[in-house]
Amino acid sequence: MSGDIISLYRARLAKEKGFVKKDWGGRLSVALAYPNYYRLGMSNLGFQIVYHLLNQRSDVVAERVFLPEGQEMSLHLGAGKPLLSLESQASLQRFDIVAFSLSFENDYPNILKILELAKIPLLSEQRSAPCPFVMAGGVTTFLNPEPLARFLDFFLLGEAEANINEFVDAFLEFAALRDDKKEFIKNLAGNVPGLYVPSLYRPEYHQDGTLKSFFPKDDQVPEKIKPACSTDEFIDGNTPLSTITTPDTEFGDKVLVELGRGCGRSCRFCAAGYVYRPPRMHRESDIIASIDSALERCDQVGLLAASVSDIPGIENITSLIVKRGHSFSVSSLRADSITQGLLDHMKQAGQRTLTIAPEAGSERLRRLTNKHLTRDRITETVTLISETSDFSIKLYFLIGLPTETKNDVAEIVDLVKVIRHNMVKASAARGRIGQIRLSVNCFIPKPFTPFQWFPLEQLSSLKEKQKWLKKSLVKEGGIKVNTDLPKWAYVQALLSMGDRRVGAILLSAHESGGDWTKALRFSKINPDFFVYRPKGLNEVLPWDFIDHGITKKHLINEYKLALKAKESDVCHVGECYRCGVCSETAES
Repeated sequence: MSGDIISLYRARLAKEKGFVKKDWGGRLSVALAYPNYYRLGMSNLGFQIVYHLLNQRSDVVAERVFLPEGQEMSLHLGAGKPLLSLESQASLQRFDIVAFSLSFENDYPNILKILELAKIPLLSEQRSAPCPFVMAGGVTTFLNPEPLARFLDFFLLGEAEANINEFVDAFLEFAALRDDKKEFIKNLAGNVPGLYVPSLYRPEYHQDGTLKSFFPKDDQVPEKIKPACSTDEFIDGNTPLSTITTPDTEFGDKVLVELGRGCGRSCRFCAAGYVYRPPRMHRESDIIASIDSALERCDQVGLLAASVSDIPGIENITSLIVKRGHSFSVSSLRADSITQGLLDHMKQAGQRTLTIAPEAGSERLRRLTNKHLTRDRITETVTLISETSDFSIKLYFLIGLPTETKNDVAEIVDLVKVIRHNMVKASAARGRIGQIRLSVNCFIPKPFTPFQWFPLEQLSSLKEKQKWLKKSLVKEGGIKVNTDLPKWAYVQALLSMGDRRVGAILLSAHESGGDWTKALRFSKINPDFFVYRPKGLNEVLPWDFIDHGITKKHLINEYKLALKAKESDVCHVGECYRCGVCSETAES
């Protein structure tokens, strides 16, 4: 059985281009784990960036680990052997570090699955030498790492380009202390900016269950932890791209290229728009150089940014790709920044579907979310798209937004019908029309946004709204509606907004084979406390010990403007100091 797994992994590697395999001798060994399936993990540019950063060091060997899927999982369970790394098929127990790359809260249960498959104790307190250290990084960790506090030895908060080398240097420097786990990680916490060790901090609670205080147990570690931000690396012309290509991913044999990081649009529900401040765009010349490098390896590139159409020089970039006979795809677009030139290039590149996100049907809710997008602008853009080609259009909407009414939901239907009408009208001369695909998701409050104080809407209400939307649009031709499952929105909200006590519920769900209904029902602490309870503006929140440079005063002001359905200005990097990030950058 174990031989079958090794054969499967070797066959997988044979399809890849760009993976790294090193001799382990004298090197720090890191099992870089993505807590989901291979096809998803290899479609994640952040995961590939960390793999590249680690392996470009001569003193580190990094190998990948994924959650087994289908036949692979059956082989693992049948063999009864520990989970293996991809590159050298080594047991995870042999590595110095198991490092999880986290992008989504709903992947948290898979962390426990991977540790169990690797035969590594789940709880940090149960692990001692020679067991590997278990750590994590990624965007969800510098939003709120607390639900995972019981399971991870430490977190490296922030962008990897800015702190991973400093972390590795410190890990190697203090290597002689590794047998004394507590002393070792205390030295790391005191010397590596952005390193958070949950066991070195003590939360205290009020009688009503809210957080009273959160302080370090030792004066050697900081009271506030500042995640690393790779501002200098952007200035230095480093444009990240995926280093490994394989046909077995969501994107196929395509090199992913990052055009920018963060977003200055200031949508109030969007965590990435806040914790990746200041928003940064790579220089056009650097992007073109990276694309040149990518096209030497493949025929198509995936262009990634919060909004590709917002990138300065994007038409020049896409024009260059199609003139050279290659193709590209884009991650997402803003309806108010799509141009005719960009659409023409997308048509030439063979892209069939465009994604835009109105988020809400009503003007009121778009003002509340600070979307800066009117119905007229949406319909004008749809007309432009449909006049260019028979693109299908994917529309993202949120339901359950703060203060949402039935009329607001009804306006989603009205807007979609107007969009469809404009598509039909604009496509009449051509005789072909694309489809509309609606992706309707439940609003989930996120840390470090102005909406962090709002609760999730009741599941019964969310289900009712989804049912009504589907019924209202089912008879409309050319429109497909997909919705998420409210029960998983509840779990995600719990893992997004909970404190370290939520770890007990996560562990219970794992021990019951993923039965979240059972885990939630028998939890000693009421999960509704984290999910359905509005938070006080003066309340200590579980993630307040993380310092992104954003002032609470600014978030509260945006929260109050939202309740009035008033928009505020977008980011003007280096020119305004409303949120606190740019003023802090200037001072440093």
